[in-house]
Order: sequence, then C-alpha cells, then structure tokens
Amino acid sequence: MNKLITAAMLTAVVAPAFADRIELGPRPAWLISQMEDGALKDKLASCAGMEPKQTLFSIAHRGAPMMFPEHTVEANIAGAQMGAGIMECDVTFTADKELVCRHAQNDLHTTTNILASDLADTCVGPFTPASGDEKATAECRTSEITLAQYRTLTGKMDAANSAGTTVAEYMDGTAGWRTDNYTAAGTLMTHAESIELFKSFGAKFTPELKAPAVEMPFDGFSYEDYAQKMIDEYKAAGVPASDVWAQSFDLDIVKYWIEAEPEFGKQAVYLDDRYSASDDDEGLVDHMDAATFKPTMAELKDMGVNYIAPPMWMLVTEKDGEIVPSVYAEEAKAAGLKLITWTLERSGPLASGGGWYYQSMPTSITKDGDMFKLLDVLAQDVKVEGVFADWPATTTYYASCMGLN
Repeated sequence: MNKLITAAMLTAVVAPAFADRIELGPRPAWLISQMEDGALKDKLASCAGMEPKQTLFSIAHRGAPMMFPEHTVEANIAGAQMGAGIMECDVTFTADKELVCRHAQNDLHTTTNILASDLADTCVGPFTPASGDEKATAECRTSEITLAQYRTLTGKMDAANSAGTTVAEYMDGTAGWRTDNYTAAGTLMTHAESIELFKSFGAKFTPELKAPAVEMPFDGFSYEDYAQKMIDEYKAAGVPASDVWAQSFDLDIVKYWIEAEPEFGKQAVYLDDRYSASDDDEGLVDHMDAATFKPTMAELKDMGVNYIAPPMWMLVTEKDGEIVPSVYAEEAKAAGLKLITWTLERSGPLASGGGWYYQSMPTSITKDGDMFKLLDVLAQDVKVEGVFADWPATTTYYASCMGLN
C-alpha cells in the first residue's frame, strides 16, 4: 500500500481513536518498585490509581523509540497514548527539497530498510562488510532520494551491527533492552504529515532543524531557506506560533528565527551541545564553571533566546550524596532562561550508572528506580519546563502525580 495513503489513514482513523486514551502501562509502577524507600516513593506510589493526563512536561523524543522505530507514525501514536503533550519531528530534506522526519540526513542505513531495498544503490557509502579489524560501514542520505522514493522505505529500530558481514547482519543490531517486536510496520512521515498527526492528538510541536550532511546551498536551497521552510509549514497548517518550540543546535539558526520570525522566535530552543563534563577543552562548557559559558547565559538572553536545552547531566551535580542543581542550571535561571532537557529512558538499565546521560551523578544512579529521583530534582529544584523521553509514560506519570502542567 502506498505510504502516503497509509500515513493519512493512520492519522485520520487510528490516531483520533487514541487521542483521549492515555495508557501508561506497567513500566512506571515497576520503576517505583525499584526506588529506595522514602517520601518520593510513597508519593509516586500513592498515585497508582490516578487518571493520567496529557502534559506539556512530557515531551515525546522521536515518538517512543525505546520500543518503536523512531519518527514513524506508529512511534508517535505510542508516544501520544502515553500522554506526551509535545511531540518532535527532527527535520531534514530530500533530493527534491521536501521536509521529512529523520534524526539525521544521513541515517537511513540505520533507521530504515534502505540497504535491503532497491534504493541501496543511491547510498553515498554503500554497505561494506566487516573484515578483520575493519568494521562494517554504510551511509545513506535523504538528500540522495526523492520524496516519492522516501515513501517506499520502512522505518526500523535505529541500530547497526558493526560486525556484520552481510546486509541482514548489519541491520540486525537492536540493543537487547529494546525490541524488534514493533518493526513490522514503520510508516515514515513528512514534516507536514507530522503536523497533522500531532494536531490529531491535541499535542503541540517541537521540530528540530537538523544540520545538513550536504554542502549548502543545496541546488540553490540555502540554510536560511531550509530554516524558513520549516516554519512556513506550520503557518500553512494554521498552527499558532505559541504551540511551536522550534529547536536547533546551531545558535545562528535560532537567531535567524528570532529575527525573521519573531513570534516563532519567542519559543525557539537553543540545543546546547557545548558540553564538557570534566575536560579543559577550549570552547567547551564545564557545567560547574560559569567562566566557560561563552556566550554567557545573560548574553544568550540579550540575543533574544528564551529557551535553552542541554542534556540532563549538565543541569545537575552531586553534593553530600544528593543530586542538586548545577552551576549551569543556576546561571540559566538567574538570566531568565527557561530550561528543557533530554533524554530520559534512553540509556537502558541503570545498574551500571546509566552512561553518558548520567555522567555528572555517578554515585546517585545505581538502579532503574533512580530515574524518578533525577526527574524529581529536574522538576522541583532545577524547574525545567519539560523533559524529552524515549518512553513518555515515565514523564507523564510523574507530571500527572505531581500536578504539573
């Protein structure tokens, strides 16, 4: 069946059927059971019988990619069912300059079935099998195919097996704590289709303009044209600027929106990747040293930036055995910046400390239930506006229990 028809059918028929049915499943209760005894555990446990609500605090990160192929219709239906009040489309473009939802312009080899399709010969880096010490490689870009070709692909879990000696082995790399149970259908979307889908859920929007993998301008399509086209698709859909949090890691793009589209610019989000946890690398931010914040939080505010979004670990540190706000968080709030953070439920089991997303709290994160401990600090002490999650049920449960918007 044609992918456009399938996406339209899912949006028009399936999505509304779930719009008012928030179902969080067993995971929040299981996480609570893994918590240390105390007031927070008691409070969260007391909400077991509550009616959860859709909440802006719960932001669906690419849908629900802990279990569903990211940026697919099916993943976003799952995220909406779990009460996410804001939903994300990472935006890139095809060869015919159409905007589509993919985490990167050059990730089709890990997020779709392109290598096993007739479009494999469009890949700028054909599949090369692992051999000896050499890992398997491939690179496939949306900018090498048309929108019509893009629609023939099926989304899969974002993964690759670098030891693969065949295409099938290379594509079979899903982490053991995720699943391939929901990969039979992975309906890809354009950006415009994501707008209609999210509207059908009554959700708001946080599109991220992804850095191109190709040199810009691309066939006369400039970086500014690309940034403007993303905003124009919200205007064409009649979406008010107050419902959109446009994101970019490129501060110049955020500044472009502030200047060219001031209403949308009010909620433009600067995704801060200037991070360094402990290094002295020049130009990087040490989240505990305000002298490394260049530009400073006050300077960002003076540029018109109102929202800043670093990874979770930048917003906290440890003190006397407790998770507390970092200097970065304190400086941002003092400057009047609003904070959003990423990404909960992306690290797998936390028994080993959670890895990169939890690096600033090594003694505090020892088990899965500690996710709620961190979430509580982010909400109550750091006072973030929202949290991206790969499984929005967790953030929705917390926000509904605590009475957050």
